[in-house]
Amino acid sequence: MPVAVVTDSTAYLPPESVRAHRLTVVPLTVVLNGAEGLEGVEILPADATRVLGGRRVSVSTSRPSPAQFGTTYRRLLAAGADGVVSVHLSAELSGTVESARLAAAELGDRVEVVDSRATGMGLGFPTLAAATAAEAGADLAGVRAAAQAAVDRTTVFFYVDTLEFLRRGGRINAAEALLGTALSVKPIMHMPDGAIVVRDKVRTASRGVARLIDLAVEAAADADVDLGVHHLAAPQRAQQLVEALTVRLGDRLHDTYVSEAGAVVAAHAGPGLASVVVYRRP
Repeated sequence: MPVAVVTDSTAYLPPESVRAHRLTVVPLTVVLNGAEGLEGVEILPADATRVLGGRRVSVSTSRPSPAQFGTTYRRLLAAGADGVVSVHLSAELSGTVESARLAAAELGDRVEVVDSRATGMGLGFPTLAAATAAEAGADLAGVRAAAQAAVDRTTVFFYVDTLEFLRRGGRINAAEALLGTALSVKPIMHMPDGAIVVRDKVRTASRGVARLIDLAVEAAADADVDLGVHHLAAPQRAQQLVEALTVRLGDRLHDTYVSEAGAVVAAHAGPGLASVVVYRRP
């Protein structure tokens, strides 16, 4: 049986991709105003948007436990998998990778864990690369190498209406958030080495979308690319991104994946999020 590929719920892969590649998705947990549930299973993007738009906002997220990962890995191995490659969101944002590694350590050399240094399709593209390698018959080391190579070819940019949600979640420092608020700027973020960093500042949402388009084209350079486009309660922004990038990239654009970000990212980015993930094909 081929190497099994595991990811987590923050990849926001389309369900048809998960099914087609026989991926196993381990969900993170979200707590919205005291109501706890699994992301993508019990708590959907609309649930997070509703809570974040209210007066009383209490949102937190937590990683899967090592025991959850251990159960998943053992089930896949018992079903005949030659090994498991487990690809997860950035260790700078969550302890999910740590949980996965703790579980993997109990299974010797049969499980490899990869830090995508991203989230959303920044995680999704390395996961798909691992699955494609596994389907082609690659061994455990080969599948891990495919995922790691994809990490290095993936670039993430995103726009948020306010830095407040990132500040509350501890994903940026208070000084950065205060600067953004004081200047009434709209920030464009990126994720060098897995951490969220302000890349640019614009004055309006429309300029934010335009800047995302320019940055995505720059990141693509002269390569053939796939795109991931995410939004949160802002489908029109996602549509603008897709339409503009389809024109700008032309024949070099192959597959485009569009999805609404889930509750974990919603908790830290807030409504209005728009994101572009550029994957440069090998």
